[in-house]
Amino acid sequence: MSLSIYPVPTEFMKRNSFQLKRTLQEHTHFGIGQMQDTYEEHEVLDRNEFYEIDILRKFHGKAKGQIGTSGSGNHFVEFGKVVLNAGNPMGMDAGEYMGVLAHSGSRGLGAAIANYYIRVAMDTCKLPKGAQHLAWLDLNTQAGQEYWMAMNLAGDYAQACHEVIHRKISRALGVKPHIKVENHHNFAWKEMQRNGEELIVHRKGATPAQSGQLGIIPATMQDPGYIVSGRGNADSLFSASHGAGRKVSRGQAKSSWTKSEMNKSLKSNKITLIGGGVDESPLAYKNIEQVMASQTELVKVEGMFFPQIVRMDKN
Repeated sequence: MSLSIYPVPTEFMKRNSFQLKRTLQEHTHFGIGQMQDTYEEHEVLDRNEFYEIDILRKFHGKAKGQIGTSGSGNHFVEFGKVVLNAGNPMGMDAGEYMGVLAHSGSRGLGAAIANYYIRVAMDTCKLPKGAQHLAWLDLNTQAGQEYWMAMNLAGDYAQACHEVIHRKISRALGVKPHIKVENHHNFAWKEMQRNGEELIVHRKGATPAQSGQLGIIPATMQDPGYIVSGRGNADSLFSASHGAGRKVSRGQAKSSWTKSEMNKSLKSNKITLIGGGVDESPLAYKNIEQVMASQTELVKVEGMFFPQIVRMDKN
């Protein structure tokens, strides 16, 4: 998750709405397996791991072709209004600014790493049928060390994808952001927890919330996300919610609402949607205000992001 905050007033979006829409259409790329004819340079593509680990070597070409692209589902890039509170840690005055918020992952590279090492774990950690999905890799083994290195590279690659997305948009607009707020999720970290114990903390659907750590907790394509700083609550393993979270499955959403109903709701909220499907309807998600109210001991709200022009996969 990454948010660029630009030192320009929100009137910029009103005056240049057509340009912003064209920018998303021309400079963002969505879809499973989405590749580009040309790729952006980034130092992550020169990492030694690509040459030292077989599975990474095989997918180096795909990683080059997909850098700066986004997947399907709930991946998005959107322009919106940022409202910052007084005394925020971003070093900006309280007020309204233009922002670009993106959500994407480690693309085909990350999926290949996960699928390969899941198979390795199942082959080496023999469990009864029905429990095989719980197989693990010991970090003291070569396979375990390889996976740890590959997973961390995938995380850095996901971050690099966001850097490319934001760089291309800034370049197209000719405006530089003042600050960028970003955070991983669905990832694992080695961390010192309470009592000085080092643990592997995997946050699935959760995001780090160490004391003072900045993050963004999004809602839906029409509801505001929250810019937060962590409170460092050890009882939650220094974690907070990654987003609003779904209340119905994608299949249920498709059978419960129509595209016209979703578009009507978006229009009433003055949201422009490029792509997107009913499976990502705002009605399929939990109420973000209730989610935030349940974690006041985990994060402090520093501001909000209100979507205005949203780009997603066509679905």
